[in-house]
This record gives sequence, C-alpha cells and structure tokens, in this order.
Amino acid sequence: MPTKKAVKKTTAKKPAKEKKAVKVAEAPVVAEETEEEKKEKDIARNHFVLLKTDDKIGKWYVLHTYSGHENSVAINLIQRVMTMKLEGRVLEILIPTQNKILIKRGKKTSIKEKIFPGYMLVKLVLDDETWLAVRTTPGVTGFVGIGSKPTPLPPVEVASIKKFTEQEAPKYKASFSVGEAVKIVEGPFADFLGSVDHIDEAKGKVHVLVSIFGRETPVELDFLQVSKI
Repeated sequence: MPTKKAVKKTTAKKPAKEKKAVKVAEAPVVAEETEEEKKEKDIARNHFVLLKTDDKIGKWYVLHTYSGHENSVAINLIQRVMTMKLEGRVLEILIPTQNKILIKRGKKTSIKEKIFPGYMLVKLVLDDETWLAVRTTPGVTGFVGIGSKPTPLPPVEVASIKKFTEQEAPKYKASFSVGEAVKIVEGPFADFLGSVDHIDEAKGKVHVLVSIFGRETPVELDFLQVSKI
C-alpha cells in the first residue's frame, strides 16, 4: 500500500511593514520681491528710479512745475535724460503722493493725492549739463533754492517724505468743509440737517452740529452717513 508522502507546509513570510516617512513641517518660504515688482511699486508711488545708487551719490532737489502736470513733466524729464545720456547723473524722480479714500455720492473711491501740488523731487549730481537738462524740460518752471542757486534737501527731510508716501493705510479725504450745510443720510439722525463743525480725515469721521430740542448738539458720524445739500 503506497504511503503518502508527508507534505511539508510552507508558510509565506509576511512582508515587513514599511515605515511611514514622517513629514517634517517646513518653514514657509517667503519669496523675495523681484526687481520688476519693486519697479512696479515705485511707479505706483510715482517714484521713478533711473539708476539705483547709495545715498552718497547725488543730492535731492525740489523742482517747481505746472500744477496738475507733474507726471507728464516727469516723463518729459526721463526722455530728456535718456536722449542726453545722463542716466548716471540724473538718478531718481519722486512725485510725493498719498493713498486716500474719497467718499463721493455714498461710495468709497481710492485716489492718489499729491502731497505738494506743483512740486516734485529729483535726485541728481548737479553740474552744468544736468542743470540745463532739467531746467529746459517742458513744464519745469525752476529749481527751488536760495536766490537763483538750487538748494539740496537735507537727507532727514527726504527720508520723512518717503516714509509718508509709503504708508500703506490710506487716509480719508473729506469732500466737504467746516461750516458747510449737510444732510445726515444714515443712522438715528437720518434726514436731519446740520452744519459741519469738525473733520477728522485720519478716522473718516465728521462732527455735525444738529438742532435737537431747540439747541445745537454735536454728533459724530462716518463720512458715508453725511451728504452735501
């Protein structure tokens, strides 16, 4: 009688469990601004850099221009500098502006308000050629200075002006003036008439004198709550 051969059972080995990779949280990478992005920001602030240099090269001067034509004067000056190949001596042009919020017809509008209408700053190495290039640019009426001599701005003043123009939080710009008659269009005093007593542009608030119970009472309101009559 044939004997059954013993069958040796083999058990397959289970594959070893793979160790899961532990993810290490990486610090967020903050991308540095490219030169093009910096240039776009400068143009948005009305700051035109023809040649970036340290503060030891050139000085800042103030130009008097036709009011309302500051930007076109800056473009004319840049073209003249390029034509005369003075990029290494006429370095930067700055039209100081500040972002503001104008409340008009019950709506907020972002605007750029010139801090010194009719004036612009130019950084240059002053010599006969640069003086002539700037002075004969259409729209420029002259340098600001003592007598006929251009006077450079102190560095501390330039730093203050630049800091002021670079403030991110926009200010409010009032579209009415102190003493002006206005109508309250929103809030508990809606439809009341009054006169402007005080304006706080930094906070976008206006104090209106309203006649209540036969006496004038000051009421603080947002610019959006008031309209001109």
